[in-house]
Amino acid sequence: MTDDRPIDFQRARSAEQRQARKDAILKAAAELLAEMPVSDISLRELSRRVGLSKTNVVRYFETREAVFFELLNRTFEEWLEDLPGDLATAAPSAPAAPVPPEAVADALARSLACRPLLCDLLSSLGTELERNISSEAVREFKLDNNRLQSRLASLLRQHATALTQPAARELVALAIVVTAGLWPFANPSPQVVEALEDPRLAHTRVDFAERLSRALRIAITGLLSLE
Repeated sequence: MTDDRPIDFQRARSAEQRQARKDAILKAAAELLAEMPVSDISLRELSRRVGLSKTNVVRYFETREAVFFELLNRTFEEWLEDLPGDLATAAPSAPAAPVPPEAVADALARSLACRPLLCDLLSSLGTELERNISSEAVREFKLDNNRLQSRLASLLRQHATALTQPAARELVALAIVVTAGLWPFANPSPQVVEALEDPRLAHTRVDFAERLSRALRIAITGLLSLE
């Protein structure tokens, strides 16, 4: 998001300085998420990590949830910049051959699996983030997120050409919901990891990319059958 040069927090009068503070707050939030779940990150902890008072943080984001909302959309947008290259792996060897829908599902699942920050944030969206925040802030987040989802649908249609735009948008919505549900089970607590070492529970271990790919294959097949 930003480079690692120290930021002068004594003054933030220009637009560039204010943006630098926002970037620093988002960077600190991403670092904390690599260490603990969203539910354990307080505004006080976030303020301490970035080197600002809570009052100063609130000048840029009204609540900690607003911080993670913006981090989610920024991370989503960064993913979309890389996704065309990831989806290119689904292309057939023969240039004129159609791309099998299951290949698109596999490429999308692999791409998401490589982005734990995005998956973490998506899995926290309904349970953690859509609380303690004003309706205006939620509206702004959702409008921006809707724009990003439309971009994702258009990208998918470039490869899964049989999908209509409404079907592609539905596929995106399903991908987000399934990601949000699967990610916590694929990344359980240390206690659960230890319990799952029992051979009798081997079948309950969740391989995120594999399960997501299968769910997306089923979703694409179903959507195409309804066209």
